[in-house]
Order: sequence, then C-alpha cells, then structure tokens
Amino acid sequence: MRILFSLLVLLTTVPVSAQRMLAVTPDPDVNRVLDLFARVSEREDKIDGWRVQLLATTDRQQLEKTEREFKANYPSIIIDWVHNKPYYKLRAGAFFTRQEAERLRQRLSTEYEGVYLVKAEVEERELLEMY
Repeated sequence: MRILFSLLVLLTTVPVSAQRMLAVTPDPDVNRVLDLFARVSEREDKIDGWRVQLLATTDRQQLEKTEREFKANYPSIIIDWVHNKPYYKLRAGAFFTRQEAERLRQRLSTEYEGVYLVKAEVEERELLEMY
C-alpha cells in the first residue's frame, strides 16, 4: 500500500512535459503509388456508344417492375436506368455502333412498346461484357 501511495505522489508531483511535434515523412514509393492511383481514378473510361431505351416513366415502381422482368428474361444483357427529372429511363445493352444496338432494338420491340435507340456514354467494361 505504501508503494502504491508513494507512486501516486510521485506521479502527481512530476511536471508534465510539453507535447512533442511528430513529423511523418511518407515513403517515396507510397507517394508514387498514390499519385498513380489518383491519375487512373480520374481517367475517363467512358466512350460514346449506344443503348436501347425500353421505358421512360415518372413511376419508379413501374420502372423497377420492368427492370426485374427484363433481368429475368434477358440475364446476359446489361440493363440500367437514369433519372432525368421527372423521368426514369430504363436502358438496355451497351454498344459501340448503332447497327449493333439496332439488332437488340428489333429483338425487344416485339415485347416492349416504343423501344428506341439512344446515344449514351458507356463504360469500356460494359462493352466487353456484351461481347
């Protein structure tokens, strides 16, 4: 008990030293990798392409229902939607040329009313998935 009391008195009477500044110098290799990551992330990986628009509606539930049905019937075809107020636009496929998109449009026009082609920015990985 005396030892504990002595230790407590000692700790309370010793002045606390000022905080020290800590300087961190990052490794040059880490900086190089971070710079490379930033440049790659900023790179635009979208190109002008074509999609098939299946639906334009103001009803989000209708959009989601149509999207589910499409995915069930065409699991290998990319489908996505955009929201340009007030419309939700459901679009399928990702094509480099209009002719490629036209083949899908013709195929889908028997099931969906008012299907048409739209010019859109498509990601390179989407193009690769379609082929």
